Amino acid sequence: MSSDWFDALVNELSRLPGIGRRTAARLAFALVDDRELSRSLSDVLRRTFEMIHECPVCRNLTDSEMCQVCLDRSRGNSLCVVENVADLKSIDEAGLFRGRFFVLHGLLSPLDGIGPTQLGFDRLVALVRETGAPEVILALDATADGEATCSWLGRALEPTGTRVTRLARGLPSGASVEMIDSGTLVQAFEGRQKI
Repeated sequence: MSSDWFDALVNELSRLPGIGRRTAARLAFALVDDRELSRSLSDVLRRTFEMIHECPVCRNLTDSEMCQVCLDRSRGNSLCVVENVADLKSIDEAGLFRGRFFVLHGLLSPLDGIGPTQLGFDRLVALVRETGAPEVILALDATADGEATCSWLGRALEPTGTRVTRLARGLPSGASVEMIDSGTLVQAFEGRQKI
């Protein structure tokens, strides 16, 4: 089957993480074959984009005024900085950290035009000062961009007097926090070091 609309659908689906052209084509065929599924998916996507927004405190995604993590008063004041919401979810579900989070929604990448402003570094520094966070844990990927982001954040947070640490090298180089097994994640949290 070949049409401009079908090809456009395959192209858009293949932009999703982990979806190659073959899988995108299979998904497109399924959507074209099942009109009810297509309508339902379209409705859910529309409502999601209408309702989901960034939490004004930590930049987590939520459909209420503040996210559930920020509303949970039983959490400590330490902050864990993550690249994306999937990383937050992995760490929170592992039960390794019972403090608060801050989501960057990316890593420093000057070639792609992603700098401190786009990642909310100023909001993070203000949050650390406002809450008096005793520790900020940088739980970022062990990649070149992750290293650069950790280095920059370490310098930016130094004037706050807060202890800034990053996950230990239990994370293999080039690994994504979201994809790490819980045992490796436990070791990385337990072996974190001061920056």
